[in-house]
Parts: sequence; C-alpha cells; structure tokens
Amino acid sequence: MSEFQLILAIVALSIFIVFFKQLFSGNYPKRGVDFESKLPQESIGGVSRPDKVFHSTKEPKSKSRIDELFEIAQKSLDSGDNIEAKKALESLLILDPQNRDALRMFGVAFMNMNNFVDAKERFLEVLEQDPSDDLTHNLLANTLHRLGEDEEAIAHHKRAIELDPNYAAYYYNYANTLYEIGEKQEALKMYKKALELEPTLTDAQKMIKELEDVSN
Repeated sequence: MSEFQLILAIVALSIFIVFFKQLFSGNYPKRGVDFESKLPQESIGGVSRPDKVFHSTKEPKSKSRIDELFEIAQKSLDSGDNIEAKKALESLLILDPQNRDALRMFGVAFMNMNNFVDAKERFLEVLEQDPSDDLTHNLLANTLHRLGEDEEAIAHHKRAIELDPNYAAYYYNYANTLYEIGEKQEALKMYKKALELEPTLTDAQKMIKELEDVSN
C-alpha cells in the first residue's frame, strides 16, 4: 500500500467513526416532530355535569385548526372577551359552516353581549340540525325569555327537561323564567326539583326560602 492510499484509508476510517458516533448519539436534525400545545383542554359544563360540554378538544398531537379555534374561543369567553371569541368562531365556521358546537358557542357569545336576536338565530340553526339537543333548547329558552317571547321560552324549557330530566340547571333556569313572569308557585316547584337533584345549588335554596316566606 502506497503512502497516499494509507492516508485515504485513515481519512475514510475517521469519517466512518464520526458518522456512527453522530448517528447513535441522536444529536442530528429530526423531521416530522409535531408541535405540542401546552394549553390545557377547556370545556363548558354545567352544575356537576361535565358531560354538558360545548366542545372537547382532541389530544395535543392530533389537535386540528378547528380544535385550536375552539380553544381560543373558549378561553376568550372565560376571560370575558366576547369579541375575540366571536372572531375565533367566525374563522371556525368558515372552515366548518355547519359545526353545531361552534354555532352554539357563538350564540353564547351573543348572549353575553346582550345581542339576543343573533343568539336566537344561532341556537335555531343548531336545532335545525339536531332537534334533540337539550343544551341548546335550554339556551334558546333563556334567550327567548330575554326577548319577551315567554310562551316559546317555556316550551323550550320543557323540552330541555324532557330530553334530560336529571339535570338540575334546566329546572333552575325554568324556575327563573317562571318567577320573572309571575308564576311564583310553579317557580317554587322547579326550584325544589333543582335542589333535589343538586343539593349544593345555593341559589335555588335562597329562592325557595324567599318564596316560602312570602306564601306564609
């Protein structure tokens, strides 16, 4: 072997050793690593019923743009920033115009802004797709009451209860509507039913005491 061939062999061996050290160290650029959001999952629930949610995001690795927009909307609603929530939901509905969760949440944002006319429209859109959506019947009932459409409001309160007779919040909301339109005895029955289902509902306890004191 000539001196030149020996030098080439040494160089090749050195490159070979460096390559395998780098390979097995794991210290090399990696492709296809997904960004994982550090934000926690958010959902909207009711009185002791985490199943009453508007939307649950997926696990971080599979989170879609729609899930990200839901997360932004939910965090904005929680912080009272209804304008930001509205923007996120508008973007979401461009991607998925018939998304019931987004339409329902949009209605809530409008309610928070005292825009009950647009809230009503969003809730009706949801019910056109799914007439058995009890959560939306309840939200629509509250909205209709604020619009002075109490006969329709009562019908939707009753429908929400019919669809889920074990959810205290539906009885409580129905009781509030009855109380405000002067149906005090019926309201008392509904407050008692709400408290029966959810003994920690202190607002119902207060209303029961007020109504019983008046009747005595």
